[in-house]
Amino acid sequence: MEAIKKDGSQKTPTINFDADTGTIEMKGRSIPENAIEFYRPLVKWLDEYASVSKDVTEANIQLEYFNTSSSKCILDVFKKLEVINQKEGKSVIINWFYEEDDEDMLEAGEDYQSILKIPFKMIEMEE
Repeated sequence: MEAIKKDGSQKTPTINFDADTGTIEMKGRSIPENAIEFYRPLVKWLDEYASVSKDVTEANIQLEYFNTSSSKCILDVFKKLEVINQKEGKSVIINWFYEEDDEDMLEAGEDYQSILKIPFKMIEMEE
């Protein structure tokens, strides 16, 4: 299965979805013109990955900012991970990185955690 690698821009996060390592990474800002269009291939990739997923899938999410339309799409990504996490012998861990003074980003991670049945690890980073 082919990995998805996209360099980040001022409006879109860096993306690295790698089936071989079972690693999913999103880093940067997510304020694309059309969030649904940006996230659609990622959600589709996760649908395919679900059938070949590693025993442990690790998602590293390090977003400094995302807009409302991105938040819904990020939830869609997490829901796909939740499906994988519920499979026999499979587990998903979400590492939610946030800067130490960024209460909003910590709260966003906690909000996602409260909606989903996936373990989240909140990781505070120094600025």
